[in-house]
Amino acid sequence: MSMSLFAVCSRTRFVVLCTLAVLAVGPSVCADTPPSEMIKVLAVDVGAFHQTKPPKPSDFLKRQGFIEATEGTKAATAGNPSQAFEAEYASSSGEKFDVLLARLQTDSEAYSLLTLFARRIKTFTPMKIGEIGTADFVDDRGIAFFQGANFVFVGSQPNDSVKARELARLIAAQLDKGEDEVPVLAKHLPDSPRALQNALYTVRYETLRQNLSGTPVLDAVYFDGGTEAVTADYGQAQLLIIEFTTPQFSVDNDSRIWTKIAELKSQGLPTPTAYRRVGNYSVFVFNAPDEKTANALIDQVKYEQVVQWLGDDPHLYDRLQKYLTQTSANVLVAVLKSSGLSLILCLGLGGLVGALLFRHRRAQRAAAFSDAGGSIRLNLDELNGQPNTGRLLSTSEPSGDKRS
Repeated sequence: MSMSLFAVCSRTRFVVLCTLAVLAVGPSVCADTPPSEMIKVLAVDVGAFHQTKPPKPSDFLKRQGFIEATEGTKAATAGNPSQAFEAEYASSSGEKFDVLLARLQTDSEAYSLLTLFARRIKTFTPMKIGEIGTADFVDDRGIAFFQGANFVFVGSQPNDSVKARELARLIAAQLDKGEDEVPVLAKHLPDSPRALQNALYTVRYETLRQNLSGTPVLDAVYFDGGTEAVTADYGQAQLLIIEFTTPQFSVDNDSRIWTKIAELKSQGLPTPTAYRRVGNYSVFVFNAPDEKTANALIDQVKYEQVVQWLGDDPHLYDRLQKYLTQTSANVLVAVLKSSGLSLILCLGLGGLVGALLFRHRRAQRAAAFSDAGGSIRLNLDELNGQPNTGRLLSTSEPSGDKRS
């Protein structure tokens, strides 16, 4: 019996050790394996491109500051779904391409990563909207774009921008488009089409401070509850817009900012050229030539509030009633305009036809009657032509002539 008990204990110990080994290796395997959505994008064959190196984890997000350094490449966990993988592809003619695919939590984070990556390269062409993905830029090493919550970089070895674009478009076609637009805050930059080419969009306070040096006033700003910011250059002036998610956050930060500005002035430290709260935005202008220019730049920032109801919209009936009223009024105005135009067209066409008919009949009457008002005119002045006597009856000869 003792031998039997020893065998059972040995088997139990073996099962426990195997279970612990699986549990220890399991997270590492999961972290090193792309999820099914990323495997579909980083397929073995993407169009005419064949995968030469399978996907492997990348520390790209850690280097860019989107993942804490302590998490390393094992960031693909339930607590932090952001992750990045890289693979290598080759074209049919042998060119090699490195593909980096980073999956973030929101579209805003993916766009932020794109602008941050472009800012750190400093050799990119102006960013374009909607050419490859939602927004993209090209540098001498390859093409970067974001679409939905995804950031993609396609690097070529050597540089072959034509085929790199082709591969980038094929990858973009496999990605979820998400909202398929840059964040609304970025569109509120003055002269946004130009400003978006070199703007920096941030969703993390650390990133903002690293890219805006010499701005101690930002010590008073708290990035709570999804706060986001965008900055762009206008000549030598630098505009910063910080959007807070609630009016309370905005008011609290505004109070701290004014207190900080007063403190910096009293200490003789640098302060913004101009600052103003616009709706839920805190708008700063740094390094402007004068305060008037800075305020003119802030005047161009417009806050547009968007309200989303978690349940039924209590104002839905009023909005529908207003919409139907406006629509009915527009339809009525359109009918009146078209009816009036039709009436004018008919009257004009009728008048033209009547005038032509009148002139035609008048010409016919002038040809049928003489200019004597319809009466017989004697040919006293022998100006009339010779009468046509071909159809007149011949006169009979005198009877006296017959007898002779």
